[in-house]
Amino acid sequence: MSVIETSYMSSLSRSLWSLDQKLLNIQMQGILNLPDIIQLKLNVYPDSEIIMGELDPNISIISHTFPLIHESEEVYTLGELTISASMEDIYKNLKRKVFVILTTQALKTFFISILILWIFQYLVTRHLGKIAEYAQNLNINQLDKPLSLDRNESKFNRSDELSQVTNAINSMRLTLIDDLEKQNKSAKEIRKLSLAIDQSPSSVLICDRSWNIEYANKKFTQLTGHALKDIISKHPKEISGVISSEHTQLWDNIQLQVERVGVWQGEIHNSRNSGERYWEQSIITPIKDDEGKAIHYLILGEDISIRKRYEQQLLRQANYDILTGLPNRMLALDRLKLALAQARRDDQLVGLMFLDLDNFKHINDTMGHDNGDSLLIEASRRISSCLRGTSTVARLGGDEFLVILPSLANPEASEQVAERILQTFEPPFMLANQEVFVSTSIGIAIYPSDSDNSTTLLQHADAAMYEAKDKGKSAYQRFSPEMSQDSHERLQIESRLRRALELNELKLYYQPIVEAGTGRLVGAEALIRWNNRAMGLVSPDKFIPLAEETGLIIPIGEWVLKTACEDIKQWQKNTGLGLTIAVNVSPRQFRDAGFTNTIDKVLEDSKLDPQYLELEITERLILDNSIETSGIFKHLDDKGVKLSIDDFGTGYSALGYLKSYPFDTLKIDKSFVQDVIESSEDAALVTAIITMAHSLSLKVIAEGVEEAPQLDFLNQHNCDFAQGYYFNRPVPAEEFSLWMSDNLKATA
Repeated sequence: MSVIETSYMSSLSRSLWSLDQKLLNIQMQGILNLPDIIQLKLNVYPDSEIIMGELDPNISIISHTFPLIHESEEVYTLGELTISASMEDIYKNLKRKVFVILTTQALKTFFISILILWIFQYLVTRHLGKIAEYAQNLNINQLDKPLSLDRNESKFNRSDELSQVTNAINSMRLTLIDDLEKQNKSAKEIRKLSLAIDQSPSSVLICDRSWNIEYANKKFTQLTGHALKDIISKHPKEISGVISSEHTQLWDNIQLQVERVGVWQGEIHNSRNSGERYWEQSIITPIKDDEGKAIHYLILGEDISIRKRYEQQLLRQANYDILTGLPNRMLALDRLKLALAQARRDDQLVGLMFLDLDNFKHINDTMGHDNGDSLLIEASRRISSCLRGTSTVARLGGDEFLVILPSLANPEASEQVAERILQTFEPPFMLANQEVFVSTSIGIAIYPSDSDNSTTLLQHADAAMYEAKDKGKSAYQRFSPEMSQDSHERLQIESRLRRALELNELKLYYQPIVEAGTGRLVGAEALIRWNNRAMGLVSPDKFIPLAEETGLIIPIGEWVLKTACEDIKQWQKNTGLGLTIAVNVSPRQFRDAGFTNTIDKVLEDSKLDPQYLELEITERLILDNSIETSGIFKHLDDKGVKLSIDDFGTGYSALGYLKSYPFDTLKIDKSFVQDVIESSEDAALVTAIITMAHSLSLKVIAEGVEEAPQLDFLNQHNCDFAQGYYFNRPVPAEEFSLWMSDNLKATA
């Protein structure tokens, strides 16, 4: 229609305007001859009409009317042309074209779809399949292998959806790995904590919030013998043995404290499955949730039965003497203070008795420590047997005992007790199948007449005991004010003796030892003297026992050895003689751990040959047949030091020891030598000692020679050496040097 409009309408309008009928018909015929045009109908205004062609009512037509307009100076509408066209061929062509188009497009679409599907499958689907397969097979055993797609990396696919999915899956894999590692770590921690609790050296109970047992570790079952199945859902107090009101009250207090304070710690007396009782140190705490609420209770326990026994032993050792089982000094003083406090409140008397066994040190040294211990045990039993139930007997140490007599009726009652104690000591003690008679000296002090405090009362009783010893022993003595002076003097002596070395108040005196037959000097004995500025010359009998008791004999003895060795070394140089120096050694000094080291050091410092040093050992010391004593004797003998038995015959003479130890000399005590002329018994004894000593290859020194007849007697019986006032008194080193010069001239 648009072709007709553009090609024919203008020429038809001119032909109609010019009324050119022939041209008009030709033009219309030409239009009618166009494809699908079946009728033309020309209306010429005002009333003419030209129709060409026919319409078929059975076919579909389409009509269009075109106005015929002529334009000159004005516009004239000449008519209109209605063109009717058949649609049959158009429909046929259209159907054919549609079929061709559809077929072509279908084939094109199919091939394009195949191409698109292939491209999609190559670029997308195969990767999605691999992703699906990876996701389907993803498990905790394959987390180590990441997801990777088989395609080249480029800037276009680096951030596409597949990459995003791949990255998301790999990120999820890494997250799973981290979570699994955390879970594994948590599981390991939980497992470790579980094993730690189960294998803990402490027993562990876990209870629910109602205090019913839910768990018990192996240590608990080992400790108590209770199986877990037997105690589940029970309260801890139900497995602790017999439930008493005190036990129930204890657990009520425990639960209340744990709930209020958050912890309870203490000792519980529990029972094993066998019924055996044991002590347990327990710590009980709540197990709280995140909100701080107690959801369980933890009970940690440790068997402290052994520790409790040790504590009881330590408590007993701290308060009781191990040897005798009596209260020791600390407990005795506590009981004394308690007795004084009660007496002060009730206005009563308290008697305090201080006992010391007479000559115990002598027996202990001569018969050995084991027999000495047996003596102490029997003595404590005898003393205890004389007392009533409210009284206390305690061992203060060594051979000293303390008796506390509370609620005395009068001071004389304490003397009656002392009489009974002295009577119990009259029968002999059996030591090593030998009867030994031991007595005791007792000092008595009364509260409140003698003192109103425990310390002073004890001092007064001690002073009274020393007074009893001074009066002959085996006696008791009530305290009197005069005794304080004696006790004070003893304390002063001890205090000043401690400074005697520092102030150079100690001095050595020397008494010569000569050949009995010729009078020739062979050596000297060193004797210590103490000249105190305040007390003057103090007798050795007064300060030597005190030095042994306090331990001061150790440094004093070392000074004596050092000084004596230096002096004899100097006299050897001056005279050219091999003079020997004899030094007394006390038992306390001999048993000192550093005694042999002291001897070695003194000899080394003084450059004195060991054969010129002679140590005088008391007879009672050699009877201590101990490994330590034998070792010291052997060391001294190997060193070359001479050993001498001092005061032989005054103690418990055990002749068998003379051949057991490496002695060189035997000294006869002066008590035998002084009466050797007047007393036939002493003469016989001295003769026997000399004969016995020589048979054992021992040299003999007679002490206390004061007269010529005594010396003659000794010479007649072949005594080797002598010393005493007959030759010279003990004198200081300076005077001894002068006497030595005169003697050398006289015997030259």
